[in-house]
Amino acid sequence: MATLDRRAFLRTTGLAGLALGLAACGDDGGATATSSGFGSVKLQLSWKKNVEFAGEYFADTNGYFKAAGFTQVELLSGGGSGTSVESGLATGRCWAGLSAPTITAPAVLQGAPLKIVGATFQKNPFAIISLNKNPIKDAKDLAGKKIGVQDSNELVWNALLKANGLDDSSVTRVPFQSDPSMLTSGQLDGYVGFVTSGPVNLRMKGHDPAYLLLADAGLPLVAETFTVTQETIDNERDKLKAFLTAEIKGWKDAVADPAKAAELAATVYGKDQNLDVKEQTEEAKMQNELVVTPDAKANGLFTMTPGMIEQNIASLAKAGLAIKAEQLFDMTILDEIYKADPSLKLS
Repeated sequence: MATLDRRAFLRTTGLAGLALGLAACGDDGGATATSSGFGSVKLQLSWKKNVEFAGEYFADTNGYFKAAGFTQVELLSGGGSGTSVESGLATGRCWAGLSAPTITAPAVLQGAPLKIVGATFQKNPFAIISLNKNPIKDAKDLAGKKIGVQDSNELVWNALLKANGLDDSSVTRVPFQSDPSMLTSGQLDGYVGFVTSGPVNLRMKGHDPAYLLLADAGLPLVAETFTVTQETIDNERDKLKAFLTAEIKGWKDAVADPAKAAELAATVYGKDQNLDVKEQTEEAKMQNELVVTPDAKANGLFTMTPGMIEQNIASLAKAGLAIKAEQLFDMTILDEIYKADPSLKLS
């Protein structure tokens, strides 16, 4: 997922030497094997512990990780410097992580042996957020508008313009941090933000927001992608399948109960984040729309069809990242999981 001031669309820091680090690292994210199971592992989250990781909370709380053979799956909070999944995999700080194609692809292109094995968010939460009194409902509506774009999101912004044949001179890009008052005061006509939080926050403050998902505007990308090393796929396949099975069960629970998801985020896992339960509940409802799509219903949570993978590859190319599908994605683990137990699919 990479995103706004909290998660840059493309992180380049720490990529230098990543391949070397992965090749040389003997640590496996604190993983310890036991004779009776898979021991403990560390999962690096892409951001701080909020409702975005509800499925992980349910998998832990409801015992799915333990039932799968893990003594513990430690959830490492993200958001700080040096906490990217790719660097964590390189240094052995984590065994697996939640990231985004736009972050993993550059590492792979520099030689890091990493693969995406599933995607929680079938649609990236990136959106152009506006107000319904002056809505941006289509990419062509951007012409003549003032749009707030953070420096960290320059890549996604340029890719959006390219995907829609828009000249950058046709839109006024305004320096932006994360202050929605620039929109409500009329300084901006819209800004690049997360659909899971931006509209919810505006609505709770009495405003009437509108949004245009970049995924629906010529730039389809997945997010919160499960990322591991090729070595894990090759040598710990059963362990990875057990882990993803527990994750599927956790996310099925999260999708079914947004209120409980918010409660776990605000009062247990993210209790130090001063989260508002009502707001987190609304965010959980919004993110469910990104998690549960017709394809996810048909094929199972986290899966990506060949067509969806090709769309992501095309979007990455528009962002200047030329990579092949087989270099970045491996859906065979999920294929095996759902073939063995079709009941894991959403009912």
